[in-house]
Amino acid sequence: MSQPIIYYLAGVLLFSSCSNNSSNTNETKDPLIKEENVSIKQDGLTMHCFVAFDKNTGKKRPAILVVPEWWGLNDYAKMRARKLATLGYIAMAVDVYGNGKIADNPDSAGKFVSEFYQNPNAPKDCLDASIATLKNYPQTDTGKIAAIGYCFGGGVVLNSARLGVNLKGVVSFHGDLIGVAPDKSLLKAKILVCQGTDDQFVTKKDVEEFKHQMDSIGADYTIKEYPGATHAFTNPDATALGKKFKMPIAYNAAADSASWNDMKGFFSKIFK
Repeated sequence: MSQPIIYYLAGVLLFSSCSNNSSNTNETKDPLIKEENVSIKQDGLTMHCFVAFDKNTGKKRPAILVVPEWWGLNDYAKMRARKLATLGYIAMAVDVYGNGKIADNPDSAGKFVSEFYQNPNAPKDCLDASIATLKNYPQTDTGKIAAIGYCFGGGVVLNSARLGVNLKGVVSFHGDLIGVAPDKSLLKAKILVCQGTDDQFVTKKDVEEFKHQMDSIGADYTIKEYPGATHAFTNPDATALGKKFKMPIAYNAAADSASWNDMKGFFSKIFK
């Protein structure tokens, strides 16, 4: 074999080796989600919260609180925290009831939430304590924290925003819209409401009243409505629960997917 050909082949092999090394160096690792439980003392209660984040990145990232449905901090809320972690956030599912209380029927759930409806500052205090704990994590970008909530939890994040909770934004999924009167001097968070058009618990009248309240103080808010979606449309267990307890709730896969994408778009804007 002539020398020029040998040199040419050696060059090809060297280029190929360098290219492969470069590719491996810049390769992005798949998420490796770390999960842990954390206890937070708040007003005589111990909140047993759930935290999830990607261990494969050392950089600071925005943080998201997840406030559960009226059933309490169950597997569904934890699933949402895990999904947020795979998106690159550090997420905390919040035990707003305290002491790990979970309801398995509407009567128990109704008793749990009634205390919070009587004292709307109580859930805000829970969120404030959760925010303070999240800020202690080295993974958290302390200037970029938001919250999402489902059903009862949606009402919690909206009420807490009206009461001045220090968050960049809140997202309510099929949550209670009417609560404490909004105050322009208190509201800091931008708002996204994800609402089903066929929700019998949160009516069209409630939606219009919410819009009127937000417009009256010049709030930065968006409402996304999903045709045919009922209350609890994001929860895959909602259809079975609705049948079991004779409630007008059901899962809607299209609305679930669309609202999750709307949430991601909302976060990309507020966390710029």
